[in-house]
Amino acid sequence: MPTIYIDDKPYEVKAGQNLLNAVLSLGMDLPYFCWHPAMGSIGACRQCAVKQYQDENDKQGRIVMACMTPAADGTRISIDDPEVQQFRANVIEWLMVNHPHDCPVCDEGGECHLQDMTVMTGHNYREFRFKKRTHRNQDLGPFINHEMNRCIACYRCVRFYDDYAGGDDLQAFAAHDHVYFGRHEDGVLESEFSGNLVEVCPTGVFTDKTLQRHYTRKWDLQSAPSVCHHCGLGCNTLAGERYGTLRRILNRYNRAVNGYFLCDRGRFGYEFVNSDDRIRVPQLRYRGDKDTEEISRDDAMRQAAEMLDTSSGLVGIGSPRASLESNYALRKLVGKDRFFTGMSENENHLVSEVFDILRNGPARSASLDDIRKADAVFVLGEDVLNTAPMAGLNIRQAIRNQPMEGVEEMGIPEWHDAAVREVVQGEHGPLYLATLTGTKLDREATDTYHAAPEDIARLGFAVAHELNDDVPAVADLDQDVQQLAEAIARALQNAKRPLVISGVSLGSEEVIRAAANIAWSLSTAETPADIHYIVSEANTLGLGFFESGGLDSALEMVESGEADTAVILENDIWHRAAPEAVESFFDTCKQVIVLDHLETGTVAAADLLLPAATFAEGDGTVINNEGRAQRFFQVFAPEEPLQESWRWLGEMCKQQGNDPRWNSHDDVSNMLFQDIRTFAGLVHVAPDSEFRLNNQRVPRSPFRYSGRTAMFADRDVHEPQPPEDPDSPLHFSMEGTSKQQPSGLTTFFWAPGWNSVQATNKYQSEIGGSLRGGDPGVRLIEPSKGATPEYFTDIPEQFSRDATEWVAAPVHHIFGSEELSARAEGVSQLVPDSYVVLNPADAKRFGDGEEITVALEIGSSIYTERVKTDSTLPEGIVGVPVNIEELSKIQLPDRANITEAESV
Repeated sequence: MPTIYIDDKPYEVKAGQNLLNAVLSLGMDLPYFCWHPAMGSIGACRQCAVKQYQDENDKQGRIVMACMTPAADGTRISIDDPEVQQFRANVIEWLMVNHPHDCPVCDEGGECHLQDMTVMTGHNYREFRFKKRTHRNQDLGPFINHEMNRCIACYRCVRFYDDYAGGDDLQAFAAHDHVYFGRHEDGVLESEFSGNLVEVCPTGVFTDKTLQRHYTRKWDLQSAPSVCHHCGLGCNTLAGERYGTLRRILNRYNRAVNGYFLCDRGRFGYEFVNSDDRIRVPQLRYRGDKDTEEISRDDAMRQAAEMLDTSSGLVGIGSPRASLESNYALRKLVGKDRFFTGMSENENHLVSEVFDILRNGPARSASLDDIRKADAVFVLGEDVLNTAPMAGLNIRQAIRNQPMEGVEEMGIPEWHDAAVREVVQGEHGPLYLATLTGTKLDREATDTYHAAPEDIARLGFAVAHELNDDVPAVADLDQDVQQLAEAIARALQNAKRPLVISGVSLGSEEVIRAAANIAWSLSTAETPADIHYIVSEANTLGLGFFESGGLDSALEMVESGEADTAVILENDIWHRAAPEAVESFFDTCKQVIVLDHLETGTVAAADLLLPAATFAEGDGTVINNEGRAQRFFQVFAPEEPLQESWRWLGEMCKQQGNDPRWNSHDDVSNMLFQDIRTFAGLVHVAPDSEFRLNNQRVPRSPFRYSGRTAMFADRDVHEPQPPEDPDSPLHFSMEGTSKQQPSGLTTFFWAPGWNSVQATNKYQSEIGGSLRGGDPGVRLIEPSKGATPEYFTDIPEQFSRDATEWVAAPVHHIFGSEELSARAEGVSQLVPDSYVVLNPADAKRFGDGEEITVALEIGSSIYTERVKTDSTLPEGIVGVPVNIEELSKIQLPDRANITEAESV
């Protein structure tokens, strides 16, 4: 390891770093603006200046930028030299020339990197006496507020938005001190990752517009570590609360999962927690006359006991958006053989298939960080940016890895971002996409293939055969598809870290199996290949561990008379089975008990409704698509009787005379991993409720937290006692230890002098590395060492369109296709109106007008929808958006007829 000298003291540092990275990794303070650990160095702000010396005899030295200078062995620098200190103070002064004096009213106040760095440099007086430059602000949509006058021209925003995230509608305009960062005109930012500008910007130019609607000072937020519930990736978040409402979501760094960033659905989808549609008290609902009656908690439990006692048979319908603990509690109530996952029968089967492939095959389940490190990627069947956006963001980083090898041969360090991009230009590593329609990743792809699910699977099987003769060949493959399969196979075979990405979104078992064949063919006894399966919801793969039947099996149990009472857990089953089957189920079922937190079609059919806590109001565990179990913690204690579903179900077990004896989260989670062997690793997910640091709990609020007495002054002038938390080591207060807590218990990132999110660097083992103590979560699935895979051989026939019938296939949207985030105020503004999509040649069959409307018949239901056209969609397929308005009741894929059409 190189040794560098900082103010005449020797330090060992990691090779290949620049000086700024090295200094921060050592725990020292050095101000900076333009540098970001995920984006490297460009030397734009001149703020990280240090004095470098030739040797120990050099007393004069020269000023250099730490972010642009390698930390080579023997390097000697000074951070504290008076000349370099004055230089840094001068830099901050000129950066602040046009910055307004608006800290007291700025949304970023108290959490501002510019404030921190200004204090760090010692600059405290402005001598500029002339008129400040001013800019016009833009309307950038429902997520981001724009205040351009605060800009210090660090270029972080466009470097992230354009260079890192692949956006093209945010640019730097003009030059000198007139530079303007914005769009060419007002309008919604088009990137799926625009919300990261809030954290990337070191000052208050880009701020969270959803927080602005219910703003509170950052130091008055109560926060807890959480997990995003809006897709299957399990990104780590920090949820902030004030006055009993959820105010914002910030990224919580986890190198193995989401790193420094979040997608916009994960960042802004939280507002469903505050929705007017929230269910907050138990209700009796009378299905016949649609009346509701609010009742007390005790009355609700008496009613539940009566319904359970008079039942001739129970059935439990679980949920992939509910925690492991809640699903387990439901299974405990109804019995193992009467518990069902609540997923559609097809999705349940696909998830079981994914679970078996990951658990029993030789390929390794890839994390998000593994995606970023891959050097050849083949995506089979997934529109990644819409089904798992952060995976798409990391694919964009992965395709830089092969070109980077040439950069290293030229002696250019990876962190020198400007030089690297100058050399690489537009060169990309291998990225092959096989999807139903065109995607936003197509422009970065080496080649694309848009086809029906059967043909996508056939391409996958052909690639696997090219890699391994043990996989059967695909008969009657078109020559151009065969050539594409050969090219993909070569790229994967020549890569050091090949990666296959697939998932359940197309509803195709053949696609999932083809991906497994490819990954298994690439695996060796020494090096398992990486495979990344995308699943739909936060705990979808977690339900795979239960190895239970799907929703149709539960509906059939009621239809057959084996059960007359259903308990439905946090699940709108109208989205997961055919409408006629759900309608028949509710007509047949004598009694329905529903636990949920939002009004849904299923809630409307309940006889007894129990208010369930959301992720922000309760504790639980979810398992992401990688097989990583992660704990989310209660951000705030809700007003009674609102509580976690597992608590309601535990009380119902007691009513049945089957007391599970759990009084806390520890009790139910311990019973879970004792009862079900596949969950044994959960014991290590997070410290239990008895954990203490210096005999103290971990505070949810920062030490500057204020105004608790004033918060409740309308009720009592005395400061109320904070709520007790029996479920975790966290405290509903600012009181607690200031010692750095285990990574899984980090409630906020803060260090002396570091009030912004940049304080993350104080929690890492090294800059860009794991958090101290390891990244949160526990992997429960590892490849089966030495396993000899049995390759799948059921290759589908080539897709051919039916003359009278269409295939209705799913089309996904980042905003709208996920149930909970679509109920958030900001996200709801970007949910598309209902439509179907056809190939232009198919659309011409129904007219040549600018606007075509068709009647889509699926099962016994008819949906009248406007038509969009997409030339990349195969003929014979009608694309149906997932979970959009009335179309949410369609189970995809399915067969469809187009019975009528109107052209205008």
